[in-house]
Amino acid sequence: MEMAHHQDHSQTNFGRAFAIGVALNVGFVLIEGFYGYLAHSLALVADAGHNLSDVLGLLLAWGASILAQRQPTQRRTYGLRRSSILAALINAIILLVAVGGIAWEAIRRFSNPNPVAGGTVIWVAVVGIVINTVTALLFLSGRKGDLNIRGAFLHMAADAGVSLGVVLAGIAILITGWLWIDPVVSLIIVAVILVGTWGLLRDSVNLALDAVPEDIDVPQIQTYLAGLPGVSDVHDLHIWGMSTTETALTAHLVMQDGSGDDAFLSRACRELHDQFGIEHATLQFETGDANYPCHLAPADTV
Repeated sequence: MEMAHHQDHSQTNFGRAFAIGVALNVGFVLIEGFYGYLAHSLALVADAGHNLSDVLGLLLAWGASILAQRQPTQRRTYGLRRSSILAALINAIILLVAVGGIAWEAIRRFSNPNPVAGGTVIWVAVVGIVINTVTALLFLSGRKGDLNIRGAFLHMAADAGVSLGVVLAGIAILITGWLWIDPVVSLIIVAVILVGTWGLLRDSVNLALDAVPEDIDVPQIQTYLAGLPGVSDVHDLHIWGMSTTETALTAHLVMQDGSGDDAFLSRACRELHDQFGIEHATLQFETGDANYPCHLAPADTV
C-alpha cells in the first residue's frame, strides 16, 4: 500500500510547492532584470531570461499535474493523464537546449574572455542559489515517484548549480585574475546537468512510447499472475504508464477449469495494486480451447 499512498500524496501535495516555486522565481527574475539594467550587466539580464524559462518549465509541470487529474471523457477515455509524461519530456528538452546554450557561451569565452562584473553579480547569484535550492527542496520528496515532479526538481537543482558556479568562478577570478576559470566552471556544470537530464529524457521518452515504467519488475508480475489459483498460462501481458504516477496492465489468463469469477478478479486487481503499484488492471479469461486459439498468444505478437 505504501506505493499507492506515495502516488496519491505526490498528486495532491505539490500544488502548493508549484505555487511557491513560481512566485519565488518570478520575484527573482524581476530583481535580476532590474539589477542587470542598473549595473549594465548583460550576464545578469541574460540569466534573468534563463530564469524566466524556468518559470515556464515550472508552469508546464504544474499545469500537467492538474491536467493529469481531469475526468475521462468519451473522446479521451484516459482523461489527460499522459500530459504529465509530455511535460516531463518537454522539460528535459528545454533543459538540454539551455545546457547547449551555456556550453556554447563557455566555449566562446575561452577565445574571447570577458572581464567578470563586480560584486553585484556575485550577490545576485547567491540569491539565485537560495531561491533555486528552496524550490528544488519543495520537490525533493516527489522526485522518485513522479517523473514530472523529477523534471521540476532537476530544473531547479540545475539552476542552483549554475548560480553556484557563477559565485565560485567570480570569487576565484577576483582572487587570481584568471578569466578562464569562468568557462571551465560553466563546462563542469554543463556535464553535471547533462548526466541528470539524460535520465529524465530517457525515462520520459520510454513512457511516451508505452515502455514499462522503470520501477516495475515484469518477470515478477508474470510469475505472480502465473501462480494465481487455476491459472495455467499467461500471455499478451502489457504494462505501460498512463501518467508519470499511474501504471496500467492488461493480460490474458488461461484458466482451463473456467474458475475465473468476480472474487478472483477483485483479489488479483487488489494484489497487483498493493504489491506492484498497478492502478489500472484489465484481465481477460480464456479456457485454452484448441479450436479457438488466441492469436495474441505468441510472445512476438502485439
